[in-house]
Amino acid sequence: QTQTVAYKELETITVPEGDPIVIAVYDFVDMTGQKKPGGNFASMSTAVTQGSYQLLIKALKDAGGGKWFRVVERVGIDHLTRERQIVRTTREQYDEEDKTGLAPLLFAGIILEGGVIGFDTNVETGGRGARYLGIGMSQAYRRDVVTVHLRAVSTLTGEILLNVQTSKTILSIADGFDVFKFIDMDTQLIEIEDGMTENESITRSLRSCIEAAVLELIYQGEKQEFWKINWPVETEPEEEIKDENV
Repeated sequence: QTQTVAYKELETITVPEGDPIVIAVYDFVDMTGQKKPGGNFASMSTAVTQGSYQLLIKALKDAGGGKWFRVVERVGIDHLTRERQIVRTTREQYDEEDKTGLAPLLFAGIILEGGVIGFDTNVETGGRGARYLGIGMSQAYRRDVVTVHLRAVSTLTGEILLNVQTSKTILSIADGFDVFKFIDMDTQLIEIEDGMTENESITRSLRSCIEAAVLELIYQGEKQEFWKINWPVETEPEEEIKDENV
């Protein structure tokens, strides 16, 4: 996969002191209501992916090489409990001893809530161009911004323990080149145009934004002493022992 700057820091962050934190994600929804631009028609597709909770779960599982969080299944909890019930019912019908080893479901001490709260398009637009003797080139750009909100809620008390917001810029750049010339004296005309537009992936930008939010959540949690990062101890270099007899 393509690694973002936030992912590299998130994956290599020092592991916490003690056991991994058990955490649950029920949903992480798109709250923007933005639709994908469709020119002269109304597009029904959303501008932001509706599966952003998958990106959040992956970021949590990858934090510190998988040693920071234990993520319990809650998005598909209905499927999980139904399958466990099928196993137990089948054993009871055939009077068989339950050797499946089904343990009680793991409960989470922290629930993560939030979602994509902003997708602002055309926050900044601009461009430049020049032409000389019928030959010219131009460049235009557009800047969009996506914003996510992430909060950690205590299962025991319902108190909001941590609250994080992060934003990511999405850039679109268009380059163009053209030639416009008259040939000879009989007004024969030659015109050549060439161009390319490069749009940064919205999903990749959203992923980077979510990874940065998880990273900030870890740092904020340590600052408020909910957990402690096991920072490596810096050892001082040993002083050279000098032989006084030399």
